Amino acid sequence: MFALNLFKRVITKSVPTQKQLIIRKMSEEIPKMQKAAVFEEVGGPITIKEIPVPECGPGDILVKILYSGVCHTDLHVWLGDFPVETKVPLVGGHEGAGIVVKAGANVTNFKVGDYAGIKWINSTCLACEQCKRGFETTCSLAVNSGLGVNGTFQQYCIGKATEAAPLPKDIDLAKAAPILCAGVTVYKALRESNIYSGQIVAITGAGGGLGSLAIQYAKAMGLRVMAIDMGEKEEHCKKLGAEFFVDPIKAGDDLVKIIKDLTDGGPHAVINIATSDKPIAQACEYVRTKGTVVLVSLPKDGKVNADVFWMVFRALTIKGSYVGSRQDATEAIDFLKRGLIDFPYEILPLEALPSVYDRMQKGQISGRVVLDMWK
Repeated sequence: MFALNLFKRVITKSVPTQKQLIIRKMSEEIPKMQKAAVFEEVGGPITIKEIPVPECGPGDILVKILYSGVCHTDLHVWLGDFPVETKVPLVGGHEGAGIVVKAGANVTNFKVGDYAGIKWINSTCLACEQCKRGFETTCSLAVNSGLGVNGTFQQYCIGKATEAAPLPKDIDLAKAAPILCAGVTVYKALRESNIYSGQIVAITGAGGGLGSLAIQYAKAMGLRVMAIDMGEKEEHCKKLGAEFFVDPIKAGDDLVKIIKDLTDGGPHAVINIATSDKPIAQACEYVRTKGTVVLVSLPKDGKVNADVFWMVFRALTIKGSYVGSRQDATEAIDFLKRGLIDFPYEILPLEALPSVYDRMQKGQISGRVVLDMWK
C-alpha cells in the first residue's frame, strides 16, 4: 500500500467547512443571476460576468456548483481545436461538484440536498444501440457540458438527471470534481488496456493532471507504473507511486531502447496522455509484443503513425478510450471514497481561469487545478 495524504489543498485564507457551506447555500433561495466565465468567440477573451441562472426542465437537476475542475479539454474547446462546432457564447467546464438545489418533475434518482457531479457527457438519448449496450459516451446524440451546452464554470449548472453522477455525502467535493472527468477517463483507459495486476503500464505525460491520476489509479489496481515526462516531474511522479521514470528529452533517440531495457521487453500497455503525435509513434515501438496502446489525449490534427507490418507481426492493439460510462464514474469515485486516490491539486478562484489556461499551454501544471466558484 502506498502512502496516502501526501498532498494538501492550497488554501490562502480561512474558509468555512464544507458542511457549513452546504447549510448556508441550502438556506438561500435560487437567485435569478449568477457569476460565470464566458467567452464570446473561439479563442477570444474569457470574461467573468453575470448571466441568468438556467431553468430546470422536467428531466433535469439544477446543481449549485461549489467546485469545478479544469481539464485540458476545456482548453481545447476554448481554442477551437476539435473538428466540431463550438456553441458560442459559451460557459466551459465539465468537472462540476455541488449540491442539487432543484429537481425536475420527472426526476426520481436525485432530490434537493443530494451531492451531484456534472460530467462531460451531459445528456444522451438512452435509446440507441450504444446507449443500450452501456456505451453512452459514444451516443451520436450525446450533448457535452462546456461544448454543446453551458458547463460548470458557473455557479449553477443544469444536467440531465440520467447522466449526472451521484456523489457520497462524506466525500470532499473539491477533490471529487477532477474525478468526474480526469479520474473517470484514466480509470476507463486502464481498464481498456486489458492488463493484469503485477504487469507494467507506461503513462506518457505522467506528470500532468491526467497523468497524476493515472499513476494513482494504476497503483490502486495493482499495476507497476513507468512514468514518461519531462525531467523536472520525476520526483512528483515517483512520489505518486511510479516505479520507473524516463525523460524523453534526455533519452532522445534511445528512448525505445531505454524503455525496453528497463522493463525487460517493454511495458504491457501504454496509456498515451501526452498531447503530441510523437509519443504515440514511439509507444507503438516500445510496447511489449501483444501489448496495447490506449489513446486518451487529443492532439490537434493528431495522427497515428505505426508500421503495419510490426503491428501485425507483434499482434499489437491500438485503441481509443473516451471518458467513461455512468458505471465507470461510480467505480472511479468509489476509489476516491475508499482513500485509494490522493492526488495533488490547488484551489483557485474562477477569475484565475485565463491564467490556468496559460499555464496549461506552457506545461506548468503538476496535478489538477480546481476552481472555487464562490471565492
